[in-house]
Amino acid sequence: MASSIIISDTQPWKDLKAHVEDIKKTHLRDLLTDDKRCQSMFLEFDDILLDYSRQQATPETIQKLLKLAEAASLRDKINRMYSGEHINSTENRSVLHVALRASRDAVIQSDGENVVPEVWKVLDNIQEFSERVRNGSWVGATGKALKDVVAIGIGGSFLGPLFVHTALQTDPDAIESARGRQLRFLANVDPIDVARNITGLNPETTLVVVVSKTFTTAETMLNARTLREWISSALGPSAVAKHMVAVSTNLKLVEQFGIDPNNAFAFWDWVGGRYSVCSAVGVLPLSLQYGFSVMEKFLSGASSIDQHFYSQPFESNIPVLLGLLSIWNVSFLGYPARAILPYSQALEKLAPHIQQVSMESNGKGVSIDGVPLPFEAGEIDFGEPGTNGQHSFYQLIHQGRVIPCDFIGVVKSQQPVFLKGEVVSNHDELMSNYFAQPDALAYGKTADQLQKENVSPHLIPHKTFSGNRPSLSLLLPSLNAYNIGQLLAIYEHRIAVEGFIWGINSFDQWGVELGKSLATQVRKQLNASRTKQEPVQGFNFSTTTMLNRYLQASSDIPADLPTSLPKIE
Repeated sequence: MASSIIISDTQPWKDLKAHVEDIKKTHLRDLLTDDKRCQSMFLEFDDILLDYSRQQATPETIQKLLKLAEAASLRDKINRMYSGEHINSTENRSVLHVALRASRDAVIQSDGENVVPEVWKVLDNIQEFSERVRNGSWVGATGKALKDVVAIGIGGSFLGPLFVHTALQTDPDAIESARGRQLRFLANVDPIDVARNITGLNPETTLVVVVSKTFTTAETMLNARTLREWISSALGPSAVAKHMVAVSTNLKLVEQFGIDPNNAFAFWDWVGGRYSVCSAVGVLPLSLQYGFSVMEKFLSGASSIDQHFYSQPFESNIPVLLGLLSIWNVSFLGYPARAILPYSQALEKLAPHIQQVSMESNGKGVSIDGVPLPFEAGEIDFGEPGTNGQHSFYQLIHQGRVIPCDFIGVVKSQQPVFLKGEVVSNHDELMSNYFAQPDALAYGKTADQLQKENVSPHLIPHKTFSGNRPSLSLLLPSLNAYNIGQLLAIYEHRIAVEGFIWGINSFDQWGVELGKSLATQVRKQLNASRTKQEPVQGFNFSTTTMLNRYLQASSDIPADLPTSLPKIE
């Protein structure tokens, strides 16, 4: 950013470091008796309720964190992002995923131009194309309607759209819109993923969406060539133009591939992959499945949080407070991980998506100016829907390492079930756990309590819960397209806040490049060894040994096999 100050050198950072000693003298079971404190830690926006009273924090802590935000020039950094400045300095790019869901009359500049009209031009194209496919006026090569879609992409081209798709699959309005259609995502270059995706599909009724900004991503393009072969071997090479479309900026390579450039939907270099679900990357396949009107509601939900984040004072700003509390837990209390625990099966793909958004954004070791950080940045994110997670890793959360938790609940279930004679409905049973777990983590259970329950003395150490384990709770009114968009944007902006405070670049990802370049060397070696029997060379002892074992164990596979596609009967 503009300043080369390392945030840990500032007085507010040092004040927070000293404040940790005060907090260590407290316990959540005592902090939670202070109703005034708890009331100050509730926040509501657009029927979303945030409760962070179970954080190891006092109102004084929050004030110190707000001073840290001031020292980090957080307001200025947010303004610079929204005004299109090139805050992604290592790639010299704006960061404008907020423009992807801006209203049609909004003005958001990048390099002196309002990008919103271009965004809406693409959205209008998506609406027109998706409606033609859905109403049967765009058909496949044999005249059959295209009711099945396979979206090919990896990383941000896959995880975000999959999260939204999974969340919408059980929403009543989305179900009605998607009736008779299916959407699949092909991400992994593993041929098993290809086999799973084409099993049960008919090329005559399948539309493939290839998502690659440059149209050069190795895994995506190999999968795209594989499905092109699947289509052309069944329907002829000319069918590709009717059965494959692209989300890309490289129209030349799109055309060379066999896709009509008129069927390539654009996005821009100011959209990072992990922030691209609101671009054609996500909106195109999801509109094909659910209709553009459903996706408009999703974009509107994200936009509502964009406006809240931009305009709301920090002390009542949900993403800002969440980001500051993450900084507090990671950099001051020494808790590097975060568990994302949605009490909704529809949100089962939220944690995998946020893993990428968070860990790819903030997994950095140097400041934005390239100075090594004297502290560790980034959170380790994982999660699972409740109550499944309770029977998986909650043991560690309750009695092992301290891991701050995000509990996400929904007031109204997408698919309510009521059984006559049951004490509560199925959703109430789920939500009973949502409300109970944060208190169990906060209060714990003491040896005195166990003694009063006549627990055997030798079991008391094993049944004691230390408590004082921080969490926060988000309660959503429902889980429709609008709310899903809100939830996405809350996490996106929270993660940006963390990066802005740490003084890192949350919008590049150089860490993914080294492995890719080394894989290129291995790829060349495998080809040379299989086709020319050349020995493995140029690698260390370990890699050479492993490569030789792999080649020897698969030597019965001829190098010149004819084209073959996976089959699962």
